[in-house]
Amino acid sequence: MNYAHVAVLVAYIVLMIVVGAWFGRAKATSSGEDFVLAGRSLPAPVIGGTMLATFVGSGSIIGAANFAYTYGLLPGFLFFAGTITGTVLLILLSRRVRGVAGHTIPELFDRRYGKPVRIAATIMILVAFIGITAYQFTGAGYIFSLITPLDESTGAVIAALLITFLALSGGLKSVAWTDFLSAILIVFALWVSVFLVVGTDVGGLVPLAEVNADAGVLGGLSGLQMLGFILPTLVLLLGDQNMYQRLAAAKSDSAAFWGAVLFCVGSVVMIVPIVLLAVSSALLQPGIEPDMAVLSLSGGRFTPAVVGGALLAGAFALIITTGSSYLLTCSSNVVHDLVGQVRSEKPSDSANLWIGRAAVLGVAVLGFVMVNFFPSVLALQMYAYTMYGVTITPVLLAGLFWKRANGAGAMASLIIGAAVTLFWEISGRSAELNSVIVALPASVAALVIVSLVTPRRTGRSTGSDASVAGTAQSAAPAR
Repeated sequence: MNYAHVAVLVAYIVLMIVVGAWFGRAKATSSGEDFVLAGRSLPAPVIGGTMLATFVGSGSIIGAANFAYTYGLLPGFLFFAGTITGTVLLILLSRRVRGVAGHTIPELFDRRYGKPVRIAATIMILVAFIGITAYQFTGAGYIFSLITPLDESTGAVIAALLITFLALSGGLKSVAWTDFLSAILIVFALWVSVFLVVGTDVGGLVPLAEVNADAGVLGGLSGLQMLGFILPTLVLLLGDQNMYQRLAAAKSDSAAFWGAVLFCVGSVVMIVPIVLLAVSSALLQPGIEPDMAVLSLSGGRFTPAVVGGALLAGAFALIITTGSSYLLTCSSNVVHDLVGQVRSEKPSDSANLWIGRAAVLGVAVLGFVMVNFFPSVLALQMYAYTMYGVTITPVLLAGLFWKRANGAGAMASLIIGAAVTLFWEISGRSAELNSVIVALPASVAALVIVSLVTPRRTGRSTGSDASVAGTAQSAAPAR
């Protein structure tokens, strides 16, 4: 056991608990609006930091690192092509998103398509986001097993408790500020590790290009298979409720825009060292568990104890804050899209606060159960990203940009996208080709065809459609 690693990790955990407790004070988080949207008070740097730390979590530091370790340098960077493309598009959409965003995406669906679509979308979001939460527990368990004598399962339990505490305490205020601090820590640790590992142990960038080069340009993957890894991240990012909530929580349109810009820049700054370190690990440590490609470089053979401790603590920070964010957004769905729709009387703000906290606990338990059904973080990551991206994102973008889309088309898209994804995963076909390649076209085709052959909603509903479209248009930046 490396005591320097333990000291750095304990210091980080204490800091996160203090921040969570500070924002969990009754004065700081006194309503459901504070809990879910941070009172719409976040400045641009915090928006950018929380978007970055939310999206770049266990799926990047473990799942994407696994991919780069396995397939090589160019495939490793291509894996993140969807992330970069998505962040650029979010910059263009940031003001428009803030203009139409509410507490949740299904809330927007209700105004655009009707309540049945809202309920169906909520179920899809919960199924996907519980999966994303689940692999944060696994990732954190890996880190605990590296730093302490604890095994991965025990570490996952401790991580689940910390993730749940942060989400329960101050809501988005707590999560956003811990995200901001975590993003700074991991960027510092990753780049220091790159200079040490790539510069000293590997001897430069040239040897990295030779890793798995004999398997071809894409490391043995076909172009369609590579696309199957790129698309899930892109379609998730374009419709991710976490991103929309954070843009909605900005204190102004300008803060939302510059927060999205910082998110894009920060993604590049964080992605480059993850890929370089993972491929370096393939060169230096052939045969290790691919999930550990980056984390294993914290050992004394490659980095000094303090730097290795910062790398592990930074990775742990990303995982913890990502898990908290997804717990929190699931809580929002339960409060506003399930409980809020079945109760005859609208719950008070204080009632919503406590319902949200109860939902956090429930989702955490379900996530802990789900993680046992997938062989690796990468496998669970691809499933969860696809389930969300092929169901929610097409319906969301159609609602914002295609007036002909209607409730019947939206419902068909949700059902077909989910059914094809589940069939592909359960049948085992995803081992050869990720389900997004078949599920996304099927979902979009269902949306377009059913919308065109069924009548548009009329009366009050049409007015709602126009209201959403008008709000989006008025919120769009001048060109």
